[in-house]
Amino acid sequence: MGIDLGGTKIEGVVLDATGVIVARERIPTPRSYITTLEALVALVHTLDSRVAGRATIGLGIPGTIVPETGRVKNANSTWLIGEPLQADLEARLERGVRVENDANCFALSEATDGAGADGRVVFGVIMGTGVGGGVVIDRTCLVGRNRIGGEWGHNPLPWPTADELEGTLCYCGQRGCIETWFSGTGIAADHTRRTGQVRDAADLMQAALTGDADAAHTRSLVVHRAARSLATIVNVIDPDVIVLGGGVSNSPGLAEEIQTLLPRWVFSDTVTTPVRRHVHGDSSGVRGAAWLWPSLSHSISTESV
Repeated sequence: MGIDLGGTKIEGVVLDATGVIVARERIPTPRSYITTLEALVALVHTLDSRVAGRATIGLGIPGTIVPETGRVKNANSTWLIGEPLQADLEARLERGVRVENDANCFALSEATDGAGADGRVVFGVIMGTGVGGGVVIDRTCLVGRNRIGGEWGHNPLPWPTADELEGTLCYCGQRGCIETWFSGTGIAADHTRRTGQVRDAADLMQAALTGDADAAHTRSLVVHRAARSLATIVNVIDPDVIVLGGGVSNSPGLAEEIQTLLPRWVFSDTVTTPVRRHVHGDSSGVRGAAWLWPSLSHSISTESV
């Protein structure tokens, strides 16, 4: 069983031994810790009943668990911060739950049997409500000593232009984080600052492709800023594949346009790094949560490469 705890919805699936989804359920995300905990428990019981069994459970969250305390940190769903989510879930469900950052789950899914299945080192990008990332090496998440591996969304926007220098305040307490520039909310806020128009990111990215000049300019800024930001990832870890996910990534041609611009800022005379759109769509995160149990993940990845 994989569960993706998102900012607006919680999705759960059960996969069979070949990676096929045999049960699925989606529910709205509550806005408090206790109601979220109760919703997760109810979702697990619902999926158990659908498959008449007790599956292993992997959970992707918008943050991470601090090993020393067992509590959540760095969650943009701020009601989770400081809470013992894993311990509380395991106590209520009376079985083990593996918990990982949602961007890591996305990256693991796409590296296992998705757009990055042909690469050893995969950098998975989330461009959605927030901006996150995950590094997967040989189908294993690289979480790092502080469990923040891949958190590029809270680096500053690189090579800023004059009007980008100050940046806006991020919920993390810093200014000018990548997340504030091309998350869904960041795109909408930047567009409003420049034009006075109040429009959401999905509308802007769609309208940009249908002749709307203001929206097209906003989309071009997203491409430029994403290419600059991803160039720093290539300069540091030089991944085999970069895979884009999240709602913003669904804009047709976005991955290809970013790939075209990428070489401007990469420290190499040859840049062949592919930038690809996800294969599994909104299901990437939830599939990756299921892959947190490695025996199944290893089996699928071995067959697919």
